[in-house]
Amino acid sequence: MNREPHSTARTTARAAVPHPTSDVLVVGAGPTGLLLAGDLAEAGLDVTLLERRAPGISNLTRSLVVHARTLEQFDARGIAEEVIDTGHPVTSLQLFADVAIDPTELPTRFPFILVTPQFEVERVLEERARKAGVTFAYGHELTGIDQDADGITATVRTEGGGTAGHRASYLVGTDGVHSGVRRALGLPFPGKAVIRSVVLADVRLTDEPDAPLVAKATGDAFALIAGFGDGWFRVIAWHRRRQADDKTPVDLAEVRELTRLAHGTDYGIQEARWMSRFHSDERQVPEYRVGRAFLAGDAAHVHSPAGGQGMNTGLQDAANLSWKLIAVLRGRATDALLDSYHAERHPVGRMVLRSSGALIRFALLQTRTQHVARMLATQLIKRVPPVTHRAVSMITGIGIAYGRHRGDHPLTGRRAPDIRLADGSRLYEALRGNRFVLITPAYETPELGGRDASRVVHGTWRSHRRTALLVRPDGYIAWATDTMDRAARADALAAALLHWTGPAEKAPATAAAP
Repeated sequence: MNREPHSTARTTARAAVPHPTSDVLVVGAGPTGLLLAGDLAEAGLDVTLLERRAPGISNLTRSLVVHARTLEQFDARGIAEEVIDTGHPVTSLQLFADVAIDPTELPTRFPFILVTPQFEVERVLEERARKAGVTFAYGHELTGIDQDADGITATVRTEGGGTAGHRASYLVGTDGVHSGVRRALGLPFPGKAVIRSVVLADVRLTDEPDAPLVAKATGDAFALIAGFGDGWFRVIAWHRRRQADDKTPVDLAEVRELTRLAHGTDYGIQEARWMSRFHSDERQVPEYRVGRAFLAGDAAHVHSPAGGQGMNTGLQDAANLSWKLIAVLRGRATDALLDSYHAERHPVGRMVLRSSGALIRFALLQTRTQHVARMLATQLIKRVPPVTHRAVSMITGIGIAYGRHRGDHPLTGRRAPDIRLADGSRLYEALRGNRFVLITPAYETPELGGRDASRVVHGTWRSHRRTALLVRPDGYIAWATDTMDRAARADALAAALLHWTGPAEKAPATAAAP
């Protein structure tokens, strides 16, 4: 996985100007890049975020949904409530026909779907990143990458047409579906379009829907309407038999008609501040890591909008990668830890691509036989609770787990719920600050080898549970044991702490007695 970059990843010549030096270069100031950069900077690393746009966050974005697992990641950063305040928590998200996501029974503090525009998520994440000390470089478009044994250099074209170089230990491309980082690395982006001529519009309505998010399909038309909370509504609409090129202009009459066909009313659409047309692809890059460069978010994977998983998957990429970069750059882990980013996140991206693709294809079945099959499948999904629960947990991210090795405890790799600890605190509060959390029975006083609370926090169960857990900074269980053999338990914990958190702190030298 950690192979040499393609020859196309090398610039023909280094920029003549001096290279600003950072620990990590993040390319792309969308949600994925902002979360990653903020995590790294809060850990004290020097982070530069390159963005080809001019300063200012565009509010003309497609994502509208924040799922429960993403809110848990925000909680581990102390910003969940701020994000929730920007939107509307709803307890159902329509997928197709009469099948909906109902997260109310999920084992989480956030048993709902948050409907909020992407620009609000970006605003919160940008404020956090700036406060943490991230250096923002707007108007910088990446044109080339050069890697060597000591670091990586990005060559960029500046807003004025000049050329500049930025040097770092690692670089992460979070620059979207048209990623310049991916092109510079020479990586393919195989896949195809799954749905074309989707109409987007931000509009005002005379008659507002009864819920902040409503979706309906009738015949060949589909339309979703979501409220921003400020009087504007996002309409996402599509018609099977009206396929136009992305460059074909959208007018208000088309938005009204598609909405009326799907909902039986256009809710009195009266004006639009923005309208667009797009197509949705299914694509995934074969490698998330090339040497010192990584891809995350839409730069690594894109898929259909079914289930609202796009932005959420990218944010989970960032949460997985950030703590690993911090550990390596702080000397607490070897570079090999970074290979686990691809090993863990590539299968998740593939799963999301396949599941969202299946949803959209299921919704687009055309023949009478196919409609009957869909009706029967819909009834099965609704009447078999384990099937429904599994689907909801995967779409919301709560059910996603990483692989484990033979002999590992069954909990290894699974998401840790927000455990209430004996002192009244919560696990996701304890995770803040990019820390591991060790949870043991109350009677156990583990030896942490001098690792202070900036690396490992120790808490105890409120219950009589005897399992010991080591939870990673991203909220997944790194290690667990149920053995009651004290010596074996202590040895296993020492090995786990060494593997996951690095060597124990050296005791300070004491002055010799006179």
